[in-house]
Amino acid sequence: MEYPKAALNASYKEKYISVLTEYLSSLRAKVGVTQEELSKIIGVSRQTYYAIENRSREMSWSMYMTLIMFFDTNEKTHDMLRTIGAYPDELMALIKQK
Repeated sequence: MEYPKAALNASYKEKYISVLTEYLSSLRAKVGVTQEELSKIIGVSRQTYYAIENRSREMSWSMYMTLIMFFDTNEKTHDMLRTIGAYPDELMALIKQK
């Protein structure tokens, strides 16, 4: 499966990572999980997750995708992802086409 390079360029990724990072604590609170619980779910240390949520460490694209999947499959945060602009509609549309 091959995607147009423009859809996955660094600027595209940075845009979505930035939005998700801004709302991480709100999304996590809406689901009702602690930083420690969420870090275990996504497979990183609590310290790593804490640093990302507090913006002292940048989130990787793979972590972004993992968090998007987690929050998108939760009914409490599914719509919020779209409202805040953190859900990559263009990328998901490309995936559905394949």
